[in-house]
Amino acid sequence: MPETAIRHDWTPAEIQAIYNQPMLELVYQAARTHRQYHDPRYIQVCCLISVKTGGCPENCKYCAQSAHNPTDLPAQPMLSLEEVLARAKQMIAKGATRICLGAAWREVRPNKPFDSILQMVEQLSAMGVEVCCTLGMLDKPAAEKLASAGIYAYNHNLDTSAEFYQQVVTTRTYEERLATLDVVEQAGISVCCGGILGLGESEADRISLLHTLATRPHHPESVPINMLWQIPGTPLAQQANVPFWQLLRMIATTRLVMPRAMVRLSCGRQRLSAVEQAMCFMAGANSIHSGELLLTVPTPAFDADDELLQLLGLQKLPPYQQTTCETTCCPP
Repeated sequence: MPETAIRHDWTPAEIQAIYNQPMLELVYQAARTHRQYHDPRYIQVCCLISVKTGGCPENCKYCAQSAHNPTDLPAQPMLSLEEVLARAKQMIAKGATRICLGAAWREVRPNKPFDSILQMVEQLSAMGVEVCCTLGMLDKPAAEKLASAGIYAYNHNLDTSAEFYQQVVTTRTYEERLATLDVVEQAGISVCCGGILGLGESEADRISLLHTLATRPHHPESVPINMLWQIPGTPLAQQANVPFWQLLRMIATTRLVMPRAMVRLSCGRQRLSAVEQAMCFMAGANSIHSGELLLTVPTPAFDADDELLQLLGLQKLPPYQQTTCETTCCPP
């Protein structure tokens, strides 16, 4: 069976044609490609610690942390180094191998809070786990400091298409998001970048998002696929839930156009049944967020995920390893 090629010259029409295939054929192709590039026996377990919650100056219409949205989440003080390390140790003991630090900032600035983040990165990295941060926009000096501190990955989602973006956020531009991805890559940091389904976007917007990511000179190392979690007080609180089959199509298409990426089943997983999650894994998802909260949104607890992985015969991926497939693990 010939290996699916890594391409960076996708056209929107080609991605659309993949996305619109009959469902079972799409999932079959994605599952086959997944096994060519990854060991399907492994799932990476990620956790997120919200180091600085609430009071964000951005006006993202989906977010509880935006100062523009009248939600029940007030701005909170930054966690101390000791608090972060204590939480991380608990997560690592439960099997997490990637710890992400999130801060409700527009951008990173050269100040004491950022110095504290650098300390956290250094000490978490010394624990032997992958350290990811999502802190807003980055410039070159900040990215280089994070790299020197030992950061493994940086998350900076595009959320949606360039065409629809200003319907969701107006306090920053799509070009600023892309510029941060460039800075992260240039600093030698792994890129984590995906989107959110259910913002009111069209199918064409979803295809456009994938086209933007799949035609970059380097595909993101990981691509989170999120579903909107409707939060009272946000402008998108009344949006309908994303149908499962649309999520599955997005996961499978992501796997096919970016075969080497870790596809992360992220926000909204709390709504999925065990069978639905299994289908997502079949279609190429190979990472989950666990531990009860993803920033301010509920996510399955460790014990529930342990039961799920045991039921499916899956193992937790060790840190600093892609789920690269050995030739003996995946029959054609």
